[in-house]
Amino acid sequence: MIFVETVLVAFAMFSALPLPCPEWNDKNMRCALCAFPLVGLVCGGLWLGWGALCAYLSVPHLLRGAGFCLIPVLVTGGIHLDGYADTCDALASHAPPEKKQEILKDPRCGAFAVIRLCSYFAAHLALCTALIPTQKALWAMGLAFVLERALSGLAVTRFPLARNTGLAHTFATSADRRTASRVLMLECALAASGMIALGGITGGVMAVTALAVFWRYRVTADRQFGGLSGDLAGWFLQRSELWMLGALVFCQLLEEKFL
Repeated sequence: MIFVETVLVAFAMFSALPLPCPEWNDKNMRCALCAFPLVGLVCGGLWLGWGALCAYLSVPHLLRGAGFCLIPVLVTGGIHLDGYADTCDALASHAPPEKKQEILKDPRCGAFAVIRLCSYFAAHLALCTALIPTQKALWAMGLAFVLERALSGLAVTRFPLARNTGLAHTFATSADRRTASRVLMLECALAASGMIALGGITGGVMAVTALAVFWRYRVTADRQFGGLSGDLAGWFLQRSELWMLGALVFCQLLEEKFL
């Protein structure tokens, strides 16, 4: 029962799927972060399903790409995009860490957030349209959704927090951090291994790309904000998704050119 509640807590927080939400308590919050990658599993499954449907119906490339682009947004309700937009606004201010934290808490959407969101979706749609939806590629990207969420959860259990409020603080303080950290590292290893096993060199390049974005996440959180926050977690997840997709398409272009 606790396992089911833990999964429902994760989906209630990190997805827009119409599932029942149990009342949060010490038991079902202890390992809620460990269930976060399951949301990525849903995104990956829908990617595979959409790719198969498009192949069956001979859907035009642009429409197929739009579906790939929108699936993560529909599953999550855009919760991570909100953090991405707020963080872009804060980074564009070039202000001290304390001021950046104030910008993150501002509910208004600034000009730089709008610009970055438009740029993000233009790049994401272009990459999704350029993607050759082979089974190898779809499986690698499907597991990439899992890997980025496992890394995001791991950061919450391991990185210093910028403040003692917010969702990141709630999940970090409610978690059994040692157990959650170990489980999330195992999930990271399994997702990365699966990407390599199913995607070959391309899957390996995507996994290394995610680790590079993860390293950049840690540096940015420490130097620019004085620690991690929920908005920064969303910023990392969206960047990781875009960069892994870019690595996938880039590898496909190289294969077409030289192999």
